[in-house]
Amino acid sequence: MPTLLLVRHGRSTANTAGVLAGWTPGVHLDETGRAQAAALAGRLDGIPLVKAVSSPLERCAETLAPLLDGRPELGPAAVDERLGECHYGDWTGRPLAELAEEPLWRTVQDHAAAAVFPGGESLRELSHRTVDAVREWNEKIEAEHGADAVWVACSHGDVIKAVVADALGLHLDHFQRISVEPCSVTAIRYTPQRPFVLRVGDTGSLASLAPRPPAEGGSAGAGQGDAVVGGDTGVR
Repeated sequence: MPTLLLVRHGRSTANTAGVLAGWTPGVHLDETGRAQAAALAGRLDGIPLVKAVSSPLERCAETLAPLLDGRPELGPAAVDERLGECHYGDWTGRPLAELAEEPLWRTVQDHAAAAVFPGGESLRELSHRTVDAVREWNEKIEAEHGADAVWVACSHGDVIKAVVADALGLHLDHFQRISVEPCSVTAIRYTPQRPFVLRVGDTGSLASLAPRPPAEGGSAGAGQGDAVVGGDTGVR
């Protein structure tokens, strides 16, 4: 199945202010975030993307804009609400320093599977909707573009961490062990046997994520979903 490049949106005004933005409208990239978005297009240069999908929130659309401007063949990004930020309910718009004093904060940190945001959704619900979205898009993109296709989706920190936890087979309680910085790229290649997590929160060069022939760095006789015994050669 295809390779997914999960991009966290660039740094936003809410990130700078230390506020939990959630679905608050009108949260945009700050100056640093706009520079990160502009650099993303260059970091993905040489990777043949077939599709772009985005959370409906402004900061994600703004992050993808420079990339899409340079690749008109991709057209506009498809918007999928299931890749939107967690619905934090009554926590939305509050300072993180203040939220850290709430009893629920420790549950979110240490027992995420039990966390339900007052007036919002649970982290379990977040995980289910986002993983379902990713897997449905993978099936659609493979049907249209083949198993070697690469696509990009721009979303949010907790969304990406939930998808990575699923790909790694981690219990949701452990998803806080995963870190994804603003405008970082997390790459997951899905196969019929298992997902391969290729990058997590990468802010550097992404050139080695371009598709390659099976003979380059592959394992002779191995299936597409087989891990390379002894480790991947890294040859691209």
